[in-house]
Amino acid sequence: MLRPLGDRIVVRPGKEEEVTRGGIVLPDTARKKPREGEVLAVGPGKMLDSGERAPVEVSVGDLVVYSEYGGTEITVDGEELVILDEGSILAVNPEKKSSKKK
Repeated sequence: MLRPLGDRIVVRPGKEEEVTRGGIVLPDTARKKPREGEVLAVGPGKMLDSGERAPVEVSVGDLVVYSEYGGTEITVDGEELVILDEGSILAVNPEKKSSKKK
């Protein structure tokens, strides 16, 4: 697994919608990018001017909502991932923790 640096976070995006409520199958170009995902790895935090690290507010397993075009999309071992700055995360869903264990 990747080890993010600073205040960066590795997220596995949720699934894209493939079929509308009316049953229309969407082509790849018409699908909305997912804006929700599971946190897979968290960096140590941003380095402050004082030399201390600001803790990151999310943890591994959290389900987060992030800005639509935030982050860098990468593929690792055939899996699509997104690397985000902490500032690109808009919200954490505290009620939902990922049930997947590795």
